[in-house]
Amino acid sequence: MKGLVLAGGSGSRLWPITHTSAKQLVPVANKPVLFYGLESIADAGIREVGIVVGDKAAEIEAAVGDGSRFGLEVTYLRQDAPLGLAHAVRIARDYLGDDDFVMYLGDNFIVGGISSLVRRFRTSRPDAQIMLTRVADPRAFGVVELDQRGRVIGLEEKPEHPKSDLAVVGVYLFTARVHDAVGRIEPSWRGELEITDAIQGLIDAGCRVQSTVVSGYWKDTGNVADMLEVNRLVLDGVEADCSGEVHSSELVGRVVIEAGATVTGSRIVGPAVVAAGSRIRDSHIGPFTSIDSDCTVVDSEIANSIVLRGASIVGMRRVEHSLIGRETEVTVTETETDTEAGTGTATVPSMPRIPRAHRLVLGDHSKVQVAS
Repeated sequence: MKGLVLAGGSGSRLWPITHTSAKQLVPVANKPVLFYGLESIADAGIREVGIVVGDKAAEIEAAVGDGSRFGLEVTYLRQDAPLGLAHAVRIARDYLGDDDFVMYLGDNFIVGGISSLVRRFRTSRPDAQIMLTRVADPRAFGVVELDQRGRVIGLEEKPEHPKSDLAVVGVYLFTARVHDAVGRIEPSWRGELEITDAIQGLIDAGCRVQSTVVSGYWKDTGNVADMLEVNRLVLDGVEADCSGEVHSSELVGRVVIEAGATVTGSRIVGPAVVAAGSRIRDSHIGPFTSIDSDCTVVDSEIANSIVLRGASIVGMRRVEHSLIGRETEVTVTETETDTEAGTGTATVPSMPRIPRAHRLVLGDHSKVQVAS
């Protein structure tokens, strides 16, 4: 059995982060989301994996390499344009041959992996096996219709009027029969070759299509809110580990300070992770925050956020629910103080201070100054 990992999408919903980097490499708890999928495939006993790449191919190849770090043998398959999931299967036809395969969307996150799903498929060997989950707005997904006995009888991609609330999760298992179905479909109204149309073709041809409703956690990390939610979930499972340098600081709860990181005069409330090479000084780091390598946080407060490699945050009163890109600089610029006429003394309002927070989504190499 082989793996087919799709990592060629443009990631428009994560712009501006994905303007300069692949969406599959945006880190969750300081590890690219793509790596979680590759680890799940390896854990399921699959060794040969084809990765479909697009215009960010060089970045993904540099991060994944030959796959040996995951126990995999990786082959890269070029997709000139993101023309649909079934198009990815079509261009991978020669690589896949007549082998069974699992297709895994590289920006999806599934708690618990796919080992049990792969075992079930190998035992019963349907022509296709899909994973389903109930969603609040099915119009944004491929939607499945089941009969009274729970058998798959219909699929539709992003329907205007969904027939159920069961959405297809981004993991599919197929035998080689899917290639004939992919070869027969035409582009949808979106101009893409839809895998849901190919699976419907299997059903219409009398092939066996099985489904499993996901009981654990699944998330398509296609936007900032979803990235932050997955980051919270992963951080919630970390164990405290202080291998870096900590001076005159307080670590509360499950905090990870990697070797090579330095924390001085600060308070960090877990779960939180500070990667190697990062420097935290005179700051408060709140829960569910992951700070990647070689970052600087000075005289600032940040919580429930993802800070990517090499970012610098200085003098910020409060940053929350934010995604800060690589090599980004966020600083404070001083504003003039209001004064009473003729006195030169500051006017201080006699009211309690209202907490304020900044929410930022910044692409790589941004520079932002915020008024103090």
